[in-house]
Amino acid sequence: STGSNAEPLARAGKRILLANKESLVVAGRLFMDAARASGSALLPVDSEHSAIFQSLPAGYAGDAAAAGVRKIILTASGGPFRSRAAAELAHVTPDDACRHPNWSMGRKISVDSATLMNKGLEVIEARWLFNVQPGQIDVVVHPQSVIHSMVQYRDGSVMAQLGSPDMRTPIACALAWPERIDAGVAPLDFFSMGDLTFEKPDLERFPCLKLAFDALEAGGDAPAVLNAANEVAVAAFLAGKLRFVDIPRVVEATLAGVSCAASDDLDGLLSRDGEARRFAEGKVAAC
Repeated sequence: STGSNAEPLARAGKRILLANKESLVVAGRLFMDAARASGSALLPVDSEHSAIFQSLPAGYAGDAAAAGVRKIILTASGGPFRSRAAAELAHVTPDDACRHPNWSMGRKISVDSATLMNKGLEVIEARWLFNVQPGQIDVVVHPQSVIHSMVQYRDGSVMAQLGSPDMRTPIACALAWPERIDAGVAPLDFFSMGDLTFEKPDLERFPCLKLAFDALEAGGDAPAVLNAANEVAVAAFLAGKLRFVDIPRVVEATLAGVSCAASDDLDGLLSRDGEARRFAEGKVAAC
């Protein structure tokens, strides 16, 4: 998950269908530099980033100002605890956290969705994929998961990609690009899908999203440290060794306790990743 295999692929000049957000979270600058140098075409498979890709102008080359882009808006379902009282979060179980309301996912990513860390990792991924600054990325909670993400333009227009919450759509988009193929996904029934609602994310109940924004602003190896600490904390939670509410505490402590100075190569990043994991494991043991 550290992205150690991704950067060499970017050097090969191939079309890359990227479904691993950690590659850009950990090694975004190195990855994108290698892809640009080799001429690799990078197509996102994450549903949110596929939606942004589809909502940007054809041939978008990473110049947001020239394209008239004001903001990229990532939508989040809010996870299974969106309306859960803060006091109850200390007692939720791994099974509770893995009951995503809209998507069927693995246990680790389901917990990340429950803490909103998954959305934070997607924010970092979007910064590198689309060459935008942290202040140009917003997150909005959209519980129905029908609008997968949006692009806001300076003239007031907002382009959005809609669809059922089915990963076959972004996979088909990436496989066939620039063409379209039948993905076997039923079309949206606008007359039966009900209201579409939007909420501001609650960063007090779900501090992992703020930690991700903070790591992106800090730059250097901070996103790599964030990712490593989160993986350790989530694994401990799933193993019954850590409370749900302690996940962001372990991540925050690790960001504060490990150097985030920028590494110049993958070996340096891997070393930082190992350092962060060891530090986070010590914090888990102390909880």
